[in-house]
Amino acid sequence: MAGHVRVLTDSDVPDVIRLLTEDPVVNVFVAARVRSGGVDEFTLGCPMWGWEVGDRLRALLHVGSNLVPVQADPQAVDGFVEHLGRTRRCSSIVGPAEVVLALWQGLSQRWGDAWSHVRELRADQPLLVMDTDPTGEEDERVQRITEEHWDAYSDASARMYTEEVGVPPAPQNPLSYRMHVLGLIKAGRAFGIVEDGRVLYKADLGSVAGGVSQVQGVWVDPELRGRGLAAPAMARTVRLAREETPTVSLYVNDFNERARRTYQRVGFRQVGTFATVLY
Repeated sequence: MAGHVRVLTDSDVPDVIRLLTEDPVVNVFVAARVRSGGVDEFTLGCPMWGWEVGDRLRALLHVGSNLVPVQADPQAVDGFVEHLGRTRRCSSIVGPAEVVLALWQGLSQRWGDAWSHVRELRADQPLLVMDTDPTGEEDERVQRITEEHWDAYSDASARMYTEEVGVPPAPQNPLSYRMHVLGLIKAGRAFGIVEDGRVLYKADLGSVAGGVSQVQGVWVDPELRGRGLAAPAMARTVRLAREETPTVSLYVNDFNERARRTYQRVGFRQVGTFATVLY
């Protein structure tokens, strides 16, 4: 039976939740956005597409600045490729490696340069989880960040983003990024070590839904790297995050061996592989 792509509305929320809960760890990014903004484009801030076969919703595609597939099989990928067309509006494609790479390759072959020319391809990003207390020493200096440290934490966040992605966040509208950071702080999802107004370590819970928190933006001041700060700080971050959700996840670049060793020491285990296409 042939399938088709359509724009979803809030009437589709029950089916959307059904798909998202099939893998809460993998799907936490989209689930968190649905949790806060529903499915309707007006409240979500971007379209959510569905791949429907007969009268059953089989897959999703979050069509924002991040293009994120959910539970997409090869037929859904082909449908999304056709529907996306020649014009690229996203700045990245993120999700399970097999699906992301198939989507990117399909878009490149079907529509050409707008999709095939990338700034960076990160094809192997281990997806890690913890659902137990951390192992090893914990750095008690790690605390939830308050608005008192908004400026310093925003600056550290921007440094982390630029170092990680290769370009500064929101260069056309820096205030929007600062407000994003403020939102994390107000939600109690920004963690760090701040001494004398200087951020030594930081980490955020970028997405929270379905009993899962996804850690992002982990950063240690370059002057302090290699001194054993990261593992105890991350262990404390995990403990604080588990006050909100029983499961904590993150994904990491395969080439970042130092970070991978840190996460292993804390107690993370690999449950899958992500990929990211950066434009």
